[in-house]
Amino acid sequence: MKKLDQAGFTLVELISMMIVSGIFAGLILFFGVSYWRYSALLEADLDSLVTRLNAGDKLREFVGTSSGLIIQNSIADSHTLNPDPMIVSGLYWNPIHAIPGNKVIGATNTTMPLLYFRRFSVNSSKALIMNGLQPYEDEYVLYLNGTTKELLLRSLSNTSATGNSLKTSCPPTLATTLCPADKVVAGDIASIDMRYFSRTGNAIDWTSSYDALIPSYNGPDFTSVEVVEFGLNITKKPLFQTATATNNSTIVRIALRNN
Repeated sequence: MKKLDQAGFTLVELISMMIVSGIFAGLILFFGVSYWRYSALLEADLDSLVTRLNAGDKLREFVGTSSGLIIQNSIADSHTLNPDPMIVSGLYWNPIHAIPGNKVIGATNTTMPLLYFRRFSVNSSKALIMNGLQPYEDEYVLYLNGTTKELLLRSLSNTSATGNSLKTSCPPTLATTLCPADKVVAGDIASIDMRYFSRTGNAIDWTSSYDALIPSYNGPDFTSVEVVEFGLNITKKPLFQTATATNNSTIVRIALRNN
């Protein structure tokens, strides 16, 4: 009987091939994951760059054309998120003063007013709506939303301005066709550094002096502010990653055109 030749791998050869194949597979997986991670980081960086550019444009568009900063809204807001506890109606936001400092984004389900300002009321043709010799004015609220980590803009339309093109806005969760959602100025906000100046560059700080007889601070306030500075600190967590790896900051300094 003719003996058959037996071809194939020995046990040692099979184990060696499995080890080599495992090493190559591990290298391919490592480089694949590293490339994916780098791509996710790059995408997060680009997103934060776009956020910074868009936020600067929006802040200059709205705040730069304001007719002045104010301590509290005078146009009633039926959806006030941080109502003044001293006013029973709850239709007016908490007063804020020109106090420079870092405003950290709050926890989930919290909001924080950042700035109030006025702009002239205009009609659909962009013409000023006059109240005698002076234009009517609408009001705006910039606030931070801790749930969405966004900087949002609330619009308060002056109903006395006949033909006003501006609509009063609402929190996004309550938005309707009659009350559009508050505008998103920037997302992925960690904190915002606020500073205020006169046009000659002098710092404005309401807490710079104190009157013990009142007692209260009595330094210069928003009526004296002619230049406002936003230091936006933005964080971005890449997709499917647990760590926040992108941190960017940008400074937007705006001279108030109508002051």
